[in-house]
Amino acid sequence: MLPTALTTLLVLLLEFFLDCGQRPQNSHFQKSLRFELRHEHGVSPDARVVFSDVPSTTSLVYGNESSYSIDTQYMTSYRPSSFSAYNDVRIRSMRHAQSANLPWYETEILGPNVEKRETLLELAKMTNNAYVTPDDSQWYELDEKWITHYPFGWEPDADGFRGYVFATPDNSTVILSIKGTSAAVWGGAGPTAKKDKLNDNLLFSCCCARIDWSWTTVCGCYRGGWKCDQDCLEQALVEDSLFYPIGTNLYNNLTYMYPTSDIWIIGHSLGGAVASLLGVTFGTPVVAFESPGERLAARRLHLPSPPSTHHVTHVYHTADPIAMGTCNGILSSCALGGFAMETRCHQGKSIVYDTVSNLSWSVDIRKHGIVNVIEDILGKPWQPSEGVGRSVPPAAAEEDCVECYSWEFGNFPP
Repeated sequence: MLPTALTTLLVLLLEFFLDCGQRPQNSHFQKSLRFELRHEHGVSPDARVVFSDVPSTTSLVYGNESSYSIDTQYMTSYRPSSFSAYNDVRIRSMRHAQSANLPWYETEILGPNVEKRETLLELAKMTNNAYVTPDDSQWYELDEKWITHYPFGWEPDADGFRGYVFATPDNSTVILSIKGTSAAVWGGAGPTAKKDKLNDNLLFSCCCARIDWSWTTVCGCYRGGWKCDQDCLEQALVEDSLFYPIGTNLYNNLTYMYPTSDIWIIGHSLGGAVASLLGVTFGTPVVAFESPGERLAARRLHLPSPPSTHHVTHVYHTADPIAMGTCNGILSSCALGGFAMETRCHQGKSIVYDTVSNLSWSVDIRKHGIVNVIEDILGKPWQPSEGVGRSVPPAAAEEDCVECYSWEFGNFPP
């Protein structure tokens, strides 16, 4: 037998040459994928992730025989050696306020081509479909490349994390689509509304959704005036009721079911923010639509930060006060609906459509819905970009972004 070291070297060399033979050297290489309907996935009342297979005839029953066509390209991502190593570093930071070096491994992964309007359009349809069932009139038909989906969280008593999983017939790529907030204040409600509001107010408020004296806060960290206890706030965000730990559980289940697949995560609003947090955790491509700023939540959750988060792409427009971080204050539409949406800074890169200047839209919470994005923005050529030879606005990191600047965070005992 060959010595262990030599055997390992030969395996690495073989993988390298095979990879070079299969993967184009041009990072802008594009190809399309085909997806099919497969499972339902849900979260039980005791927070267990459960799956249910969907018969292959379901898509015919629902009339879902059309097809998606999504362009892809290779992108650079950074991944930890394992989720356990990632979690160990996070726990040390949370419990002992100690930082530790976490090795990050640079890798080239196949992801969606976010420079194509058609790609963003198809992904936006998938995020919309996370809100409805395939027999609903609001369901968007998908390209034949994405005809397999697995809804999750649709049980009668499911009141939290839910959405769909789409997969290619050969299982080479899997897409997790996460539902956003269901609330009557921006176009809908349902059984998940209560937990959606709790997660929104924990993740996207400056201090426990404290707007003024009349509000009941979602955690007990407010200390009077503009003071907020930082340790208390961080502890509140890591409670099991938060969607982030459920999302990591779901992702780990998907990697067990599809160990060799590329996984993408998409979502709208709250679902987009959770998708971004999961994408940074696992080094997975993410496209988030109309998401509130989640950068502050990532810090409060003590998520180790990779060298780059450019595999995360946010897509939003300037007439959406939630994504823009302007839906705050006691008289705002969000506050009137019981939401404290105060954050504005996003991770990764952002593709921002200036609908206020180019479409003369007024800033309105009713423009937050994903259907507006599908029908009025992505569903037709965007002339400001077409005029300069592009398909969509350029993606750029949000530099020098500041939020919650009026608050003082520190050690303030009750």
